Amino acid sequence: MKIRSIQATWLHVPLPPDKRFSHSDYGVATTFDTLLVRIETEGGLVGYGEAKSNTGGTGSYLTLKTLVEQELGPQLIGQDARDVVKHWETMYNGPRTHHALRRARTFPILGRRGATIVAMAGIDLALWDILGKSLRVPIWRLLGGKCRDRLPAYASGGWEQEDKIGEQLLGYVERGKLRAVKMRVGAMDPTVKASVRRVQAARKALGDDIDIMVDAHGTFGTAEAKRFARHVAECDLRWFEEPVSADDHRGYAEVRASTDIPIAGGESEFTRFDFMDLAARQCVDIFQPDLARVGITETMRVAAIASAHQIGLAPHIWGGALMFAGGLQVAAAAPAAFILEYSFAHNPLLHDLTHEGFPLVNGEVEIPDRPGLGITINEEFVKQYGKA
Repeated sequence: MKIRSIQATWLHVPLPPDKRFSHSDYGVATTFDTLLVRIETEGGLVGYGEAKSNTGGTGSYLTLKTLVEQELGPQLIGQDARDVVKHWETMYNGPRTHHALRRARTFPILGRRGATIVAMAGIDLALWDILGKSLRVPIWRLLGGKCRDRLPAYASGGWEQEDKIGEQLLGYVERGKLRAVKMRVGAMDPTVKASVRRVQAARKALGDDIDIMVDAHGTFGTAEAKRFARHVAECDLRWFEEPVSADDHRGYAEVRASTDIPIAGGESEFTRFDFMDLAARQCVDIFQPDLARVGITETMRVAAIASAHQIGLAPHIWGGALMFAGGLQVAAAAPAAFILEYSFAHNPLLHDLTHEGFPLVNGEVEIPDRPGLGITINEEFVKQYGKA
């Protein structure tokens, strides 16, 4: 079970012109990108992971590829692939790992956030995949077993303007037989009032029985977020996601204190220490760790913090199939988890990268019992869209 190789491939998938969409304030999405991590043991067992540093098709993945293959990966070659937590500590603490393990506290390297943690997440997912496959059990079994057989999903999309947002969200509901949808607000709209009108139009179209979440992608200022929350109070929102910049924890707490709309956040955070700060400052009601930025090892630590503080867990899994599969494994095992994000954009990385897929049945996703992450990579897809 010793690690023989760790490789990374930048998957760059162009979207056909008729499948492109206006992705909030990021502009028109023309591609989907991610980094596919492949780890092989000396015995030939292969595990896969995903590392995602940007949203949609923004940015380059060459830095992440270099981190995986030349910085972090070489530290693990020749080691037992099953020692997943130890490998997380090795990558996080670097040459001072022996101090960290002996003295029972972290001695992190300087690059302890950002791209380094994202690269670690991709490796971590692949290592968990190998561990599950080696024992022929799903990862949720290794995390203590599953708390549930299936989880409800919510449609993640909602970019249309006021006159079409209701139709778009109703389309999601009908396609997936869903009971919850999420729409985007914030800087994509010219004013706070425009965001308010779009939410009001969505509520009018959907009626009272469908949950609506809103996501500002951290683009409101604190005063704007408070004003927005006040004006949509009668819309009975399920949550208000990333109301202000992820750097502004004080702003988060101020917004949360001003409204009874649940506040969600965390997709831009990286470690349990970040989430511990969100909990201590009473910033959010719902944690949203991104599996392709945090990985399974650290997300389970985040889930424990959530449970201890009575905070819900709704993993951020808007991306490729590997991060979705990882989020599904965590959500199966973590008591604090209660719902799954389901991308309703045209997303080949979610639907075509693996052979199994993640079908919606009556608005829910069933927890698979296949070994590891429970997916099989479509090698032809990787050959076609592998950029580096």
